[in-house]
Amino acid sequence: MALDTTNMDQLSKMSTRDQIKHTFKDMGARSYSSAKNFAIVGGIFAGSECVIETFRAKNDMVNGISAGCFTGAVLAAKAGPAAMATGCAGFAAFSAAIDYWMRHG
Repeated sequence: MALDTTNMDQLSKMSTRDQIKHTFKDMGARSYSSAKNFAIVGGIFAGSECVIETFRAKNDMVNGISAGCFTGAVLAAKAGPAAMATGCAGFAAFSAAIDYWMRHG
């Protein structure tokens, strides 16, 4: 992310109160964007894990790992097959680590 000096010049000319208002509005917009992205990732993961668990009729680490692989692949689908494989491996490994930690804490 590049530093926007034009925005900094505008902020420096504002009163402290206006700077604070502007900063909080910007933080709110960025927070909303992050929350939306997190909800999408969480929804894909939770939905796929539920479907996999229902289909397999088992509750084990394979469900989370498979859901992680599916989620990573779906999120990287626009970038091509190599990115999908990398996304699958990354999300599956992260899911395995978290699932192991949650089960064996």
